[in-house]
Amino acid sequence: MLDITEDPKDALLEVNNIEVIYNHVILVLKGVSLKVPKGGITALLGGNGAGKTTTLKAISNLLKSERGEVTKGSITYRGERVQDLVPSDLVRKGVIQVMEGRHCFEHLTVEENLLTGAYTRGSSRGEIDADLNMVYDYFPRLKERRKSQAGYTSGGEQQMVAIGRALMSRPETILLDEPSMGLAPQLVEQIFGIVKSLNEEEGYTFLLAEQNTNVALRFAHYGYILESGRVVMDGLASDLRENPDVKEFYLGMSDEGRKSFRDVRSYRRRKRWLS
Repeated sequence: MLDITEDPKDALLEVNNIEVIYNHVILVLKGVSLKVPKGGITALLGGNGAGKTTTLKAISNLLKSERGEVTKGSITYRGERVQDLVPSDLVRKGVIQVMEGRHCFEHLTVEENLLTGAYTRGSSRGEIDADLNMVYDYFPRLKERRKSQAGYTSGGEQQMVAIGRALMSRPETILLDEPSMGLAPQLVEQIFGIVKSLNEEEGYTFLLAEQNTNVALRFAHYGYILESGRVVMDGLASDLRENPDVKEFYLGMSDEGRKSFRDVRSYRRRKRWLS
């Protein structure tokens, strides 16, 4: 398990100065660099449209389906360049993405959804059953609903299915996109608590993109903040939580107390890191 005070110098996953263009015209990422250490929880933070999802899709090689491409820079995993691999090959190397919006197979049962995650493994039925039981241990609600059609489960249950399905591929690193989206605060805490347990007890490495900066920085070890396709700040999660700019512009707090959106909506002109 990663020491929470550790700086990600020795990276398992490294994104080095990448640019991403859509439709050969639209520049979305502008020199993004980040490192994800083995056994850590790394948060990719920022508002809607900052480039978080594009960064994850660049890593998992899902850009081409949306007419996007990495035009500069490099992405390496365990020191090997991986940006030209097809997504299924990257999954076999141990990297899998849980997409924003869950994307369950609605007509399949919860258990059938989970079993699709083991499709690429070629493992024995006994090994698959053991992993299925592990998923049910972390998500007991899924065990209760295992015979239910996934399309009739709640948003929180579908998020659990999506994470559980990823676990069934036996990944080393999970790219988790907006796990809190559309969920009630109590469910958000539950999902992040399970992510923390999977990290600490099973050793999974996480890179998560999240708009909810407050909850992400409580559970992550290290964070990167994106604005308009650029990394504008990074640091230990504990340091970012106490940074006055982060507190004011992302947590809604300042030294004078909580601020309203009206007070901070001119933040783009005032951010010290963009001046």
